[in-house]
Amino acid sequence: MNPKFENYFKEQGFEALTPIQAEVAPLLAQEKSVLGLAPTGSGKTIAYALPLLEQLLPKDGTQLLILAPSQELAAQLTNVIRPWAKLLELNVLSLIGGANVKRQIEKLKKRPEVVIGTPGRLLNLINDKKLKLHKLEAIVIDEADELLGEAETLADCREIITHAPRTAAVSFFSATKAPILSELHRWFGIEPTVIDVRQVDHTRGQVEHYLLEVPQRKRVDALRRLAQLDDFCALVFFKQTAELNDAYEKLKHAHVNVARLHSEQRQVEREQALRQLRKREVALLLTTDVAARGLDIPGLPAVVNYDLPKNVNTYIHRVGRTGRMGADGTVINIGNERDLRMFKQLVKEKGYELEPVYLYQRQLVTDQNELAELKKQAPSRPVRKKPNKPVTQAESAKKKRKKNRKRDQKNKGKRKKS
Repeated sequence: MNPKFENYFKEQGFEALTPIQAEVAPLLAQEKSVLGLAPTGSGKTIAYALPLLEQLLPKDGTQLLILAPSQELAAQLTNVIRPWAKLLELNVLSLIGGANVKRQIEKLKKRPEVVIGTPGRLLNLINDKKLKLHKLEAIVIDEADELLGEAETLADCREIITHAPRTAAVSFFSATKAPILSELHRWFGIEPTVIDVRQVDHTRGQVEHYLLEVPQRKRVDALRRLAQLDDFCALVFFKQTAELNDAYEKLKHAHVNVARLHSEQRQVEREQALRQLRKREVALLLTTDVAARGLDIPGLPAVVNYDLPKNVNTYIHRVGRTGRMGADGTVINIGNERDLRMFKQLVKEKGYELEPVYLYQRQLVTDQNELAELKKQAPSRPVRKKPNKPVTQAESAKKKRKKNRKRDQKNKGKRKKS
């Protein structure tokens, strides 16, 4: 490792390289293509950034390109990598959708050595001949299972790579191994060296996985009650933006400190929502899988699954937002009895220990006996009876009055013919 990196590494409080960092560094230093698989929160960004930054030449144009699936992750990668690049007098530029493209073009004229962005915006700038890749030494596709799992972004990534020199090394990093990652030769014509440390990496802290049984119609109220817990702060995952917005409005109406993060918002709104969560100004940040993919929120206490994930890989990425780099965390899965039963079957193969939990008087209780004891100790609330109003004479007369309707008359015998 570069001596400047070593000093900064210690200043940041790091003591030793994580397994993924130690394994991929020599390969990337040799300009090899790598497929790196490691748990969420295990330092994958530093794993590829440091050895690749060491190979770059200052003021020699764009030599490193990093692709990310979302604006938030691209911005996060930029913030993480920029201080390390600065140590070697290298410039880092973020190119993401939602930002002012004219300003981005102006910054590209300064020929930054490192460019980080989302495929759509990168491809637009490449096709407009504003972003030139002829000096590229390496390409990194972060959250590769997400970027390559969708046909549109897979096509964008492939087209971007065609604009780079054939000698550029292409590497892929992910926390889960989707089927597409076994077909990289088919799609990109390369056979990367696979480094899989998922079974040997123990950098994650202790994460408790809970099942909170709640009827579908009361899930928003469950979020309200969770927000009232002491020091509770969580990312809350939704399947659809429409339902997310509906829950957001209801929680706002109930005076809950809540924010939202989804792909239909403006970039400024999304940045503000993340800032509020990081500063603990809100108890809940409602989000979707795409918007929150790969986000690092230091010390995040909890993740809540408002909508249960449909596959194990999605669950792994969601719960990876908490318990990062040795910190402890909590995951609360909300659903009715049937949904939770099916969910347990879904994640059983991964060995997660799912424990029932109960919400009672602003606390989470995992023991039924303890819950019963708490209910016994709770003071019983007196039943309030509504006072009987004195009935006035006018009201009494009004009640007794009965209209004489023809429809109420009994048919006694034949009616007289007119």
